[in-house]
Amino acid sequence: MHIHRRTFIQQAGILTTGLFIGPSVISGKLPDIGLQLWTLKDDLEHDVKGTIIKIAAAGYTDLETFGGGDQFFGLSPAAFKQLLDQHRLKSTSGHYYFPIHYNDNASFDTVIQGFITAAKILGQTYIVIPALPEELYKTAEGCKAAAARLNRAGQLCKDAGLQLAYHNHDFEFQPFGTQTGYDILLKETDAALVKMELDLYFCVSAGVDPVALFKREPERFVMWHVKDMDKNNRALNTEVGSGSIDFRRIFSYAKLAGVKRYFIEQENFSIDPYVSLKKSAQYFKRSLIR
Repeated sequence: MHIHRRTFIQQAGILTTGLFIGPSVISGKLPDIGLQLWTLKDDLEHDVKGTIIKIAAAGYTDLETFGGGDQFFGLSPAAFKQLLDQHRLKSTSGHYYFPIHYNDNASFDTVIQGFITAAKILGQTYIVIPALPEELYKTAEGCKAAAARLNRAGQLCKDAGLQLAYHNHDFEFQPFGTQTGYDILLKETDAALVKMELDLYFCVSAGVDPVALFKREPERFVMWHVKDMDKNNRALNTEVGSGSIDFRRIFSYAKLAGVKRYFIEQENFSIDPYVSLKKSAQYFKRSLIR
């Protein structure tokens, strides 16, 4: 569990196991390696341009943003897009903090439309809700209310030619009898309007098998957060391929999941962050996508 991130968020066809068929095989080309920029939030705050250059040098080409939508690390959406273009980078997805406390539809819709405007400037396809207030997951009714708002936002995104997605932490998997909050979200949201960005680390941390989710909701998990779990301390991340998560098995179900984009993320480092991220990128290219 990473309390610091949660606090920040609140404030603002069937495959056979072992048979690897990834998107590179299906499409004939290697997918872009993405990075969730939360990984380097402190560096971005102090030196956005220098950080972007280092990210590109580490082998990443698709950067998933986070924030409210009017500014990205002190830059306007247009200025940030220009910076990405200068270094031959793109951003296909962004995390935007959901205005769940807006009860009237007009105010809610205005905020979502602001996200849509920013996403279009950046050239993004996906608007991702990174989390909802944890108190909503204390009751089944709260989860259903959240799902209704996600459906509304998803329709606004669809009308604008974009796709809404939801990113999980681990608290969504709290049980209510025989179902969890995540089960309720999957059931109560329209699969066409609300796709899922599955954080594999948080899923495994909660004791949930990602493959079981793929089998239950095929082609709905269009994005993955790929971050590994330290072998000695489950609360910590490590370089992809160095931890305890069986990514090879999970990636063998990529087609079933419907994954389109991968974003590596790491919330703590024991070595230089850019060395760490380069190691993750190399493992991803060498062992997970072929």
